[in-house]
Order: sequence, then C-alpha cells, then structure tokens
Amino acid sequence: MKSPTHSKNRLPPTNPADGAGELPTGEAFRPEWIDFDRGIRVGNLEPHERITQILKFHLEQRHQTRFITDRWGRGVYWQWICWLPRANREIKPVSHTVNFGCAKFFISADGEGRVFKSGLQIERGYGTGPEAAKPWGLRDDFDWHRLVKQCRSGSVLDRELDRLVNGEGFVAAVIGEQATGELAARNFTRAAQLRPAMRACAPEYWAGFQLYYPMPEKDVRACTGLELVKAITGVFAEVTPVMNGCMQFHLKATPSVG
Repeated sequence: MKSPTHSKNRLPPTNPADGAGELPTGEAFRPEWIDFDRGIRVGNLEPHERITQILKFHLEQRHQTRFITDRWGRGVYWQWICWLPRANREIKPVSHTVNFGCAKFFISADGEGRVFKSGLQIERGYGTGPEAAKPWGLRDDFDWHRLVKQCRSGSVLDRELDRLVNGEGFVAAVIGEQATGELAARNFTRAAQLRPAMRACAPEYWAGFQLYYPMPEKDVRACTGLELVKAITGVFAEVTPVMNGCMQFHLKATPSVG
C-alpha cells in the first residue's frame, strides 16, 4: 500500500546551478575529520564539507526520499551520527514524531578499538522502568519487533547476515548496557543466534542491534575523503535489504551520484 507520506517525501530534481551553493558530493571531505580520539568532526566546516550533509545528499539522491539526520554528541565532534527515512517514521501510528523506533544508517568512530564503523542500527529502547515512559521507551510500532521476527532460518536477515558476515567481513552485534554479543565470520552460523543476546539485554536498560563494516584506522588514513565517502555509501547499499526487511517503508534504489 502506498504510504500517505510518500509524495511529500519525494525529492525534487537536483540542479547544481540553482544558487544553493556547492553540492555536498564528498570531494571536499577529508579523512582526518574522522578523529578516533575526539569523534567525527562536524563543526567549523562549510556545509558541503560536513559528513552529515554529504551522506544525507547521497542517500536522498540514491533513494529519492527524504532522510532525517540525528546524532549523539555535541560541539565540533560527534561520536555517532545516523540517517533515517522520514517516510518510515511518519507512517508509524504511535512513534511518528520520534526517531528512536526507526531503523537507521549510522557511522561512528570507535576510539577504543580504533575502528570506523558504518552500517545499520535498530534500537530497542527501554522496555521497563522510568525511561520507558519517555519517547525512547519501546513501543509496539518500533522496527525492533520486525528485526526480532527476522531472527529465524530462511529470513531476509538470515540470508543477508550469511552473505555479509561470512562473506564480506561485516559484524552483527547486539549492544546494550547489560549484555552484548558480536557475531563475526569466525562464530556466525545463523540469524537465530542473535535471539539469546537480545533476550539477555535487561529491559530497564537501552539495547540495540548493529550490522556494520569495521574499517581499521590505517585504512581510513589510506583513503582520500571521496574514497571514504564512497566506501560508506557502498556499505549503506549492502545493508539496505536488511533495513527494508525491518521497516514499514521500503527504500528503492536509483543510480547513485558521483
């Protein structure tokens, strides 16, 4: 069924000569702005230099729908940044005004592991306790519930995790305050392995799921800014089938820019 928000979230054609300034294609990005000690630099840059604008531009051009940018961090450097389809949020009957229940593309700089992560994140939020009454408390329309249902043999998630984790070097991780579990190629066999880790996450704490590609710091430093942008958008394209399997709104792909 066609989403009632579909048409208003569709983008107008991009016109480089429309006077809106330089397009954020990624040519101006610099890999040293991925700082493994302070975070991802966003402040004190021109709009077309910011990774927030660059990846939003690429996602909107590829999928021809509007994206919302969110983040964890403040000031010049942010630790985690995400992009989610606006149409998927707006179609939710309960959680249409918050980002928490939506599947999202993300990037982060892991200072402890010295790894740059890019991929997909789906948040459970808080299941019980005082925080559960706030917008980040688990609701019936969160994408998390579709993710849990996908943790079975023969599902889209099962097939894609086999392809990405076993074949492409991705990592699937259940993350949270009380329980975590990472599945890399050495210990992954099926999507159902995620269920015990999900159940182990205490409901009074935040929890989530990530499917990401880990890029070591040395590889980040070996890239040009544009090469890094293309690597990230390539990862986003790889995890899109899993994202579609967990959302009410499905992303369609058009030829990417650049």
